[in-house]
Amino acid sequence: MTANEALIHTFYAAFQKRDAATMKSCYHPEVHFHDPAFQDLHGAEVGAMWQMLIERGGDMTLNFSDVKANENEGSATWVAHYTFSLTGRPVQNHIHAHFRFADGQIIDHRDEFDFDRWLKMAFGWKAWLFKLPPVRQKFHQRLRTMLNKFMTRNLR
Repeated sequence: MTANEALIHTFYAAFQKRDAATMKSCYHPEVHFHDPAFQDLHGAEVGAMWQMLIERGGDMTLNFSDVKANENEGSATWVAHYTFSLTGRPVQNHIHAHFRFADGQIIDHRDEFDFDRWLKMAFGWKAWLFKLPPVRQKFHQRLRTMLNKFMTRNLR
């Protein structure tokens, strides 16, 4: 196992244990994160997002597999199972993660998943509303606002 494969294992094992501090320690201070929901986050926002998701995750469980990495980049597949708090609907999200590394830490983390499929699981028949750009934009803004409020309250 390469050092960066071990780093990915450490990251997801910490996620399974709901250990946000260890997850954050895997990230470079200048980390960039992207996924279809939160879109682009930087630096402390990334660790705060995971901490917020862990604290609000309730019944969330996850499995990870297919960890691969060399000295520059890596990847993994992970599946999250949880109840979406806004609707009470069950979600099983299949995610493919891509990583780049610097100074022994993750400097770029991109999670890819089928956002439309996720919307259908999370919102049911109302998911079609997210096809409308203003609704989708409002959703992304709401996530950003939630994260900013979380950071203000918890990361002083």
